[in-house]
Amino acid sequence: FMELVKQKWPHDVARMSRLSIIQESPKMIRMANLAVIGSQFVNGVAEIHSELVKSQVFPDFYELWPHKFKNVTNGVTPRRWLHQANNTLSEVITRYLKTDSWLTDFALLKELTEYVNDPKLQKKWSTIKRANKAKLAAWIEKKLGIIVSQEALFDVQVKRFHEYKRQLLNILGVCWRYRQIKGMSYEEKADVVPRVIIFSGKAAPGYQMAKRIIKLINNVAQTVNNDPEVGDLLKVVFLPNYCVSLAEIIIPSSDISQHISTAGTEASGTSNMKFAINGGLILGTLDGANIEIREEIGEKNMFIFGAKAEEVEGLRKKVREGTFVPDPRWTELLKLIEQGVFGNFPELSLLLDSLRNGNDNYLLSTDFPSYLAAQEKIDATYKDKKLWTTMSIRSTAGMGKFSSDRSIRDYALNIWKIRPCKRPGPVPVLTEKFAETGLVPSSSPVGSPFNSLSSEVALERLTPQERNSIRFFSPNP
Repeated sequence: FMELVKQKWPHDVARMSRLSIIQESPKMIRMANLAVIGSQFVNGVAEIHSELVKSQVFPDFYELWPHKFKNVTNGVTPRRWLHQANNTLSEVITRYLKTDSWLTDFALLKELTEYVNDPKLQKKWSTIKRANKAKLAAWIEKKLGIIVSQEALFDVQVKRFHEYKRQLLNILGVCWRYRQIKGMSYEEKADVVPRVIIFSGKAAPGYQMAKRIIKLINNVAQTVNNDPEVGDLLKVVFLPNYCVSLAEIIIPSSDISQHISTAGTEASGTSNMKFAINGGLILGTLDGANIEIREEIGEKNMFIFGAKAEEVEGLRKKVREGTFVPDPRWTELLKLIEQGVFGNFPELSLLLDSLRNGNDNYLLSTDFPSYLAAQEKIDATYKDKKLWTTMSIRSTAGMGKFSSDRSIRDYALNIWKIRPCKRPGPVPVLTEKFAETGLVPSSSPVGSPFNSLSSEVALERLTPQERNSIRFFSPNP
């Protein structure tokens, strides 16, 4: 390999050193370099991620082997994240599209745009969302003893806790909202859009800063939820033990979901896709798959804020050098937190120090004003229920690109270079009789080899015993 590099750049010693598998000082193996050299292709998982891989992570390798670098944007399965998690909405979509083929050909969702202004669809769409919110509200009351209003806007951020994902920016925004409500007259409060702010997710065991953020969230929740002056205008809930089963309750209920990583730090994200296919509107930065979602559903159906990826390094430099002047609201808010308005805990000063004295690496301070402006726009939009529902339907209808079926097909054709081959099934069976054997339940779950959408069985997913049994229950043996 190094001979190849030397032939291409015979006098560029620095480049040879960067491309080498062996780092000389300190002596170690560069596993990333080894992986690129040994791989047939290298791909990112969203368009911006793939561009950053080429321009920032492996620029020398990209110049050497541009043909190696590709993009495959992530996807999620509509069978679990829409059909199973939000079955009533799935049934409505099937009814309007006059087929359930969209479950395996997600691009068919686009046809839903023909009915976006249909009053009957709008009413059904809103009714389903309200029922899903009621389900989550009941879960919260049962598990946590917190009563939340189903009429409030459900504002959700659920994902792994990390500084770059900026759950801290979210809770700081909540603190500012609380401060605003506290300063309002009775008449001003009457015009406030009630919010339920929902967090969930886990921190890595050794990630102390992420744990401090979770602690702050729970401190803020304790203050806000027990303030009678605020009441139902603002509630903060941290849902413990985040997992797939809990996500299937949370995601269909969201009005807004937050995907607010510092631009250029999120490879793709898939929770943004899960929320959007369920009609939850996105509050987000131009990062990861948010950029491609914007291209598909339209920026007017999202709430975009914050610095762009190409602006980040310049802003970081200003923050480090102390030449960036933060918004007065930011300065006031940090003082309120420091004064113990939301309680105290030993590590609070360490959390605040991560935002001061040039330490704000993830640019919460620079994005704070545009974040608040986006939240104000959300409030104004939510008051127009017809507009909100229209945006929600358009969000779902535009998400056809983001199926895992498309993603896997892209890998198969463009990365693995394999072609589909015809499977030895499915074959038609009399499912009612077949169920009597106990090999398959009478109502098959999503993901079963026994297709619940038709009376067919996928042979390659059965045991040999089951394959033999099937002959006796097929109308065409």
